[in-house]
Amino acid sequence: MNVILLGPPGAGKGTQAKRLETKFGIVQLSTGDMLRAAVAAGSALGQRVRKIMDAGELVPDDVMVSLIAERVDQPDCANGFILDGFPRTVRQAEALEDMLRDKGLAIDYVIELRVDEEILVDRIKTRAQESGGARTDDNEETVRKRLAVYREQTAPILPFYAAKGALKAVDGMAAIDAVSAEIHALVEG
Repeated sequence: MNVILLGPPGAGKGTQAKRLETKFGIVQLSTGDMLRAAVAAGSALGQRVRKIMDAGELVPDDVMVSLIAERVDQPDCANGFILDGFPRTVRQAEALEDMLRDKGLAIDYVIELRVDEEILVDRIKTRAQESGGARTDDNEETVRKRLAVYREQTAPILPFYAAKGALKAVDGMAAIDAVSAEIHALVEG
Protein backbone atom coordinates (compact mmCIF):
# COMPACT_ATOMS: atom_id res chain seq x y z
CA MET A 1 0.00 0.00 0.00
CA ASN A 2 1.46 3.36 -1.07
CA VAL A 3 0.01 6.49 0.50
CA ILE A 4 0.51 10.23 0.15
CA LEU A 5 -0.44 12.50 3.06
CA LEU A 6 -1.12 16.09 2.05
CA GLY A 7 -1.73 19.21 4.09
CA PRO A 8 0.00 22.43 5.05
CA PRO A 9 2.99 22.51 7.41
CA GLY A 10 1.95 21.46 10.92
CA ALA A 11 -1.21 19.64 9.79
CA GLY A 12 -0.13 16.42 11.47
CA LYS A 13 1.16 14.52 8.45
CA GLY A 14 4.18 13.20 10.34
CA THR A 15 2.11 12.05 13.30
CA GLN A 16 -0.41 10.27 11.09
CA ALA A 17 2.33 8.74 8.94
CA LYS A 18 3.90 7.17 12.05
CA ARG A 19 0.52 5.73 13.03
CA LEU A 20 -0.03 4.27 9.54
CA GLU A 21 3.48 2.86 9.63
CA THR A 22 2.80 1.08 12.91
CA LYS A 23 -0.65 -0.21 11.99
CA PHE A 24 0.05 -1.39 8.43
CA GLY A 25 3.78 -2.19 8.45
CA ILE A 26 4.59 0.29 5.71
CA VAL A 27 7.46 2.78 5.82
CA GLN A 28 7.16 6.51 6.35
CA LEU A 29 9.23 8.43 3.83
CA SER A 30 9.34 11.91 5.26
CA THR A 31 11.09 14.06 2.73
CA GLY A 32 11.47 16.66 5.45
CA ASP A 33 13.36 14.14 7.57
CA MET A 34 15.44 13.10 4.55
CA LEU A 35 16.29 16.72 3.85
CA ARG A 36 17.07 17.51 7.50
CA ALA A 37 19.40 14.47 7.54
CA ALA A 38 21.18 15.87 4.48
CA VAL A 39 21.52 19.24 6.27
CA ALA A 40 22.85 17.54 9.41
CA ALA A 41 25.39 15.60 7.33
CA GLY A 42 26.81 18.94 6.19
CA SER A 43 27.37 17.80 2.61
CA ALA A 44 27.33 20.30 -0.26
CA LEU A 45 23.77 19.17 -1.02
CA GLY A 46 22.90 19.54 2.68
CA GLN A 47 24.23 23.10 2.75
CA ARG A 48 22.23 23.95 -0.38
CA VAL A 49 19.11 22.37 1.13
CA ARG A 50 19.59 24.27 4.41
CA LYS A 51 19.55 27.66 2.65
CA ILE A 52 16.41 26.71 0.75
CA MET A 53 14.61 25.34 3.84
CA ASP A 54 15.57 28.29 6.04
CA ALA A 55 14.06 30.60 3.43
CA GLY A 56 10.84 28.55 3.46
CA GLU A 57 11.22 27.67 -0.22
CA LEU A 58 10.95 24.36 -2.05
CA VAL A 59 13.82 21.99 -2.85
CA PRO A 60 14.22 21.39 -6.63
CA ASP A 61 12.08 18.62 -8.07
CA ASP A 62 14.94 16.57 -9.50
CA VAL A 63 16.61 16.34 -6.09
CA MET A 64 13.41 15.20 -4.41
CA VAL A 65 12.37 12.65 -7.03
CA SER A 66 15.87 11.13 -7.12
CA LEU A 67 15.90 10.92 -3.34
CA ILE A 68 12.54 9.13 -3.33
CA ALA A 69 13.42 6.86 -6.26
CA GLU A 70 16.44 5.55 -4.38
CA ARG A 71 14.49 5.19 -1.15
CA VAL A 72 11.55 3.17 -2.52
CA ASP A 73 14.02 0.61 -3.86
CA GLN A 74 15.12 -0.26 -0.32
CA PRO A 75 13.90 -3.63 1.05
CA ASP A 76 11.92 -2.02 3.90
CA CYS A 77 9.61 -0.42 1.32
CA ALA A 78 8.55 -3.80 -0.12
CA ASN A 79 5.15 -3.63 1.67
CA GLY A 80 4.60 -0.02 0.75
CA PHE A 81 5.38 3.48 1.87
CA ILE A 82 3.86 6.72 3.06
CA LEU A 83 4.99 9.99 1.53
CA ASP A 84 4.79 12.81 4.02
CA GLY A 85 5.56 16.23 2.55
CA PHE A 86 5.84 15.20 -1.08
CA PRO A 87 4.72 15.92 -3.75
CA ARG A 88 4.38 19.66 -3.27
CA THR A 89 3.68 20.76 -6.84
CA VAL A 90 1.78 19.38 -9.83
CA ARG A 91 5.13 18.94 -11.60
CA GLN A 92 6.41 16.86 -8.68
CA ALA A 93 3.19 14.82 -8.65
CA GLU A 94 3.62 14.09 -12.35
CA ALA A 95 7.33 13.25 -11.92
CA LEU A 96 6.50 10.99 -8.97
CA GLU A 97 3.81 9.22 -10.96
CA ASP A 98 6.21 8.70 -13.91
CA MET A 99 9.02 7.44 -11.65
CA LEU A 100 6.71 5.02 -9.83
CA ARG A 101 5.19 3.76 -13.09
CA ASP A 102 8.72 3.01 -14.35
CA LYS A 103 9.19 0.88 -11.21
CA GLY A 104 5.83 -0.86 -11.62
CA LEU A 105 4.40 1.00 -8.61
CA ALA A 106 1.50 3.39 -8.04
CA ILE A 107 -0.01 5.52 -5.30
CA ASP A 108 -3.04 3.81 -3.75
CA TYR A 109 -4.33 6.60 -1.49
CA VAL A 110 -3.92 10.37 -1.39
CA ILE A 111 -5.22 11.75 1.89
CA GLU A 112 -5.58 15.45 2.60
CA LEU A 113 -5.52 16.64 6.21
CA ARG A 114 -7.75 19.74 6.17
CA VAL A 115 -6.89 22.27 8.87
CA ASP A 116 -7.30 25.87 10.03
CA GLU A 117 -4.13 27.83 9.20
CA GLU A 118 -4.16 30.12 12.25
CA ILE A 119 -4.35 27.14 14.55
CA LEU A 120 -1.45 25.63 12.60
CA VAL A 121 0.70 28.69 13.31
CA ASP A 122 0.01 28.21 17.02
CA ARG A 123 0.82 24.47 16.76
CA ILE A 124 4.17 25.18 15.15
CA LYS A 125 5.04 27.84 17.73
CA THR A 126 4.34 25.22 20.41
CA ARG A 127 6.41 22.60 18.55
CA ALA A 128 9.32 25.06 18.40
CA GLN A 129 9.09 25.70 22.15
CA GLU A 130 8.83 22.00 22.98
CA SER A 131 11.76 21.06 20.74
CA GLY A 132 13.97 23.90 21.92
CA GLY A 133 14.18 25.24 18.39
CA ALA A 134 15.56 21.97 16.96
CA ARG A 135 14.02 22.78 13.58
CA THR A 136 15.28 26.04 12.11
CA ASP A 137 12.09 26.37 10.04
CA ASP A 138 9.85 26.40 13.15
CA ASN A 139 9.26 30.13 13.51
CA GLU A 140 6.21 32.24 12.73
CA GLU A 141 7.67 34.17 9.79
CA THR A 142 8.90 31.03 8.02
CA VAL A 143 5.67 29.19 8.80
CA ARG A 144 3.53 31.95 7.32
CA LYS A 145 5.70 31.97 4.22
CA ARG A 146 5.45 28.16 3.98
CA LEU A 147 1.65 28.39 4.30
CA ALA A 148 1.57 30.92 1.46
CA VAL A 149 3.82 28.65 -0.63
CA TYR A 150 1.51 25.71 0.20
CA ARG A 151 -1.58 27.63 -0.97
CA GLU A 152 0.14 28.83 -4.14
CA GLN A 153 2.15 25.77 -5.18
CA THR A 154 0.91 22.68 -3.35
CA ALA A 155 -2.85 23.15 -3.07
CA PRO A 156 -3.17 22.91 -6.90
CA ILE A 157 -2.21 19.22 -6.69
CA LEU A 158 -5.46 18.52 -4.86
CA PRO A 159 -7.51 18.76 -8.10
CA PHE A 160 -4.78 16.71 -9.88
CA TYR A 161 -5.40 13.78 -7.54
CA ALA A 162 -9.15 14.42 -7.29
CA ALA A 163 -9.44 14.07 -11.08
CA LYS A 164 -7.81 10.64 -10.77
CA GLY A 165 -10.32 9.66 -8.07
CA ALA A 166 -7.48 9.16 -5.58
CA LEU A 167 -8.02 12.12 -3.23
CA LYS A 168 -9.75 11.66 0.12
CA ALA A 169 -10.02 14.34 2.81
CA VAL A 170 -10.12 14.06 6.60
CA ASP A 171 -10.69 16.66 9.29
CA GLY A 172 -7.17 17.37 10.49
CA MET A 173 -8.51 19.57 13.31
CA ALA A 174 -10.08 16.60 15.08
CA ALA A 175 -8.30 14.86 17.94
CA ILE A 176 -5.26 12.84 16.83
CA ASP A 177 -6.97 9.50 17.54
CA ALA A 178 -10.07 10.54 15.59
CA VAL A 179 -7.96 11.61 12.60
CA SER A 180 -6.12 8.27 12.74
CA ALA A 181 -9.39 6.34 12.89
CA GLU A 182 -10.75 8.22 9.87
CA ILE A 183 -7.56 7.60 7.86
CA HIS A 184 -7.48 3.92 8.82
CA ALA A 185 -11.10 3.53 7.75
CA LEU A 186 -10.26 5.05 4.36
CA VAL A 187 -7.34 2.74 3.67
CA GLU A 188 -9.06 -0.35 5.02
CA GLY A 189 -11.89 0.29 2.59
